[in-house]
Amino acid sequence: MKAEVLKGVAKEEFQTRERCAILEVANDSGDELVSIARARIGAGGVTALHSLRGVAERYLMVSGKGRVELGGQTPVEVGEGDVVRVPPGVPQRIANIGTSDLVFYCICTPPFRQDCYQDLE
Repeated sequence: MKAEVLKGVAKEEFQTRERCAILEVANDSGDELVSIARARIGAGGVTALHSLRGVAERYLMVSGKGRVELGGQTPVEVGEGDVVRVPPGVPQRIANIGTSDLVFYCICTPPFRQDCYQDLE
């Protein structure tokens, strides 16, 4: 990794098969340790049940109100400032239970790769 500033250039948000909109913030060869993406789920939306093979994920909640399901645990309500830790291989999904967009950053170690995504539906 080298010292640098990644400017928020005009990147396109895209829809995923996971049923949320993603904006890649940092997922490139400049940092082999972590990737960062902004996720957005519209009111009433819920992501697909999935897990990440070999990748740990953290959600840093920015705005909105959600309910996260992790493995067999009781669902937990989350909101601005909360952090959700998801170890590799743990089934997960998050629902927007508010009236505005649910926005959070997904921080993955090692960096997210499409081949680590496992659809569990």
